[in-house]
Amino acid sequence: MLSASHPTAAPDGLPDRRVALARAGDEAAFGELVREHQNMIHALAYRMTGSAEDAADLAQDTFVKAWQRLGTFRGDSSFGTWVHRIALNLCLNWRERTERSRHAHAGLEQESQMSPPSGYDLADREAERSRRVNEALQRLKPADRAAVVLTVFEGLNHAQAARQLDCAETTVSWRVWLARRQLRKWLSDLDSDSPEDSA
Repeated sequence: MLSASHPTAAPDGLPDRRVALARAGDEAAFGELVREHQNMIHALAYRMTGSAEDAADLAQDTFVKAWQRLGTFRGDSSFGTWVHRIALNLCLNWRERTERSRHAHAGLEQESQMSPPSGYDLADREAERSRRVNEALQRLKPADRAAVVLTVFEGLNHAQAARQLDCAETTVSWRVWLARRQLRKWLSDLDSDSPEDSA
C-alpha cells in the first residue's frame, strides 16, 4: 500500500538522497528510483490496460515523464506516490491502443467458449480465472476500473484512492460499488473467492 506520509523518506526515516540527487541531474540516482518502483507501476498499468505490451509502454512513459517533471516534485508526498499518480493519469488518458486490446480480448473470449482440453489442471483453471477477471476489468468504464484497481489490487483505502483520482471519497465508494456489482454479474460462474468479492 502506498503511503501518503513523508514520500521522500527512506526506509530508515531519513530523507531519500536519491531524489535530491536525481533532481540535480544524477541519472544513476534516478535509475535506482526507477528500479525500486517499476514493478508497482507496471502492475498498475497492466491492470488498467489488460495488455502486457501497453503496460510496458505506459510504465516507460511514466518514468520518462517523471524524469522530465522531476523539478516540479515538491516532496508533499513520497516519490512512489507521485510517480504512481503520473502512471494513473497516463492510464486514464490511454486511448490509441484500446482498439488493439479490444480485438485481442475478443479473440480470447471466443477461445473461452471452447471446451477445455484434456489434462486441464489447477494451474490452467487459475490462469483462466485470472484472464476472465482481467477481461472483465477491461469492460468497466475507465473511472470505475481505476477505482477498483486502486482499492482492490493496489490496496489503497477509499480516501487514498480519492486523492489519486482527484475526486471525493464518496465518488470512489460509489464507483467501487457499481464496479463490484457489474463484475459479480459478469463473473457469476466463478467461485466466491474471486478478487472482486474482496473489494
